[in-house]
Amino acid sequence: MSIATVHSRTQHHRGRVIDVGTEDVTPPSGVRTNLDVIKHPGASCILPVFDDGTVVLIRQFRHCADGWLWEAPAGTLNPGETPEACARREVIEEAGLVAGRLEHVGFVFTAPGFTDEKIHLWLARDCRPAPSNHDEDEVITEVKHFSAAEIDALLREGGLCDAKTMAVVLQSRVRR
Repeated sequence: MSIATVHSRTQHHRGRVIDVGTEDVTPPSGVRTNLDVIKHPGASCILPVFDDGTVVLIRQFRHCADGWLWEAPAGTLNPGETPEACARREVIEEAGLVAGRLEHVGFVFTAPGFTDEKIHLWLARDCRPAPSNHDEDEVITEVKHFSAAEIDALLREGGLCDAKTMAVVLQSRVRR
């Protein structure tokens, strides 16, 4: 049940993944307002963690970032798919790894000022190789193991700037 009252929603665009609209809402402040809202089905982000302390990131082209990003494997939930099933599917598709165990370590809202997108965060353990199978619109050029020191260097130098990846790396560290 929502804390705010949504009086109406006007849909402006329905895309392959998102639904853009304006909602007439009354939040807990009691002040009725119109908010632009992007509805998203949710996603899972998976950080493969190995016994030697290394983690796996992928190098992926992101059009909206106008470049290449180091990221943890991640993907959007398919209709009816659970976050865990999505995590299992995506880590195979993007990193070529089957997770022996998945540990749910929380979630993040990507930009709660305008979207309800919720990304579930997972640590994948006891991973073994599997054939990857990228979606046709994905451009992934590298799957690489990083030590904690290498992750720290990426963070210091601005080479790791994907928010969901930063969040799952942080969660992995507080659970060591």
